[in-house]
Amino acid sequence: MAMADPAAPPRLRLLSYNIQSGLTTRKYSQYVTRSWKHLVPVPSRMSNLDAIARILADYDFVGLQEVDAGSLRSGFVNQIKYLADQAGFAHVFDQSNRKIGMISQHGNAALSRVRPDAITEHKLPGLPGRGVLEVRLGSGPDALHVLILHMALSRRGRLRQIGFLAEQVSDYRHVILMGDLNCDSDSPEMAVLVDVARLREPAPGLCTFPSWRPSRQLDHILVSSSIEVEQVKVLDCAFSDHLPIAMVVRLPDAVPLAWELRAVSVLAPDPAEPVLVER
Repeated sequence: MAMADPAAPPRLRLLSYNIQSGLTTRKYSQYVTRSWKHLVPVPSRMSNLDAIARILADYDFVGLQEVDAGSLRSGFVNQIKYLADQAGFAHVFDQSNRKIGMISQHGNAALSRVRPDAITEHKLPGLPGRGVLEVRLGSGPDALHVLILHMALSRRGRLRQIGFLAEQVSDYRHVILMGDLNCDSDSPEMAVLVDVARLREPAPGLCTFPSWRPSRQLDHILVSSSIEVEQVKVLDCAFSDHLPIAMVVRLPDAVPLAWELRAVSVLAPDPAEPVLVER
């Protein structure tokens, strides 16, 4: 696996992926006929996780949605830790937003080869079960803020959540926002992110859903104007009902990155780890 050169200008290979807790879907009817797989462990989950890990290994920072932190349906396997171990990520953080007893631990996750300085969990407004995992790389005004989220299904709910996000990032100089936003590039919700939050989508219209016949772009990576985008693409790998979206960015020289080239996963912060703050 090629690792980033710490001496090179700041450059990040990004990936955002809704993995549907490791389940493959190949047609709409399977949401009904295979709904039971969302409640109990099935062998295909682990083989899919192995395949997903091989994809993640090519990236420096990964944002995951619909990942299970260890429950009945995943066979009590913490999927975040498993993927990090298999793909060799040094820093791993998860945000469980929807906990249904022992059945599921549903949420977002960040996997990074760059050492974060702080992790913050935000609860999105609206119905319970939606949140934002914010990762800060560096400190001071030139810190990079990466936000990972999975937004609501309703437009009304998404507009409330985007209002919250726009306020959250208003004072940040360098921002990357990634995740399953449940809306297309030309939607009113995206217009708010572009006009109010001052973020841009370098390649609108790249379809990621459904994975078996992509016709909508529900998954996005948006960046602030200070970040140069070198490449954007959707990966053709149907291990979920979404396809992953990948981006290569060049950061301003002032953005400090602390590369860690160790293949060690960290789930619970040790005394040297960044502070986790829940809001």
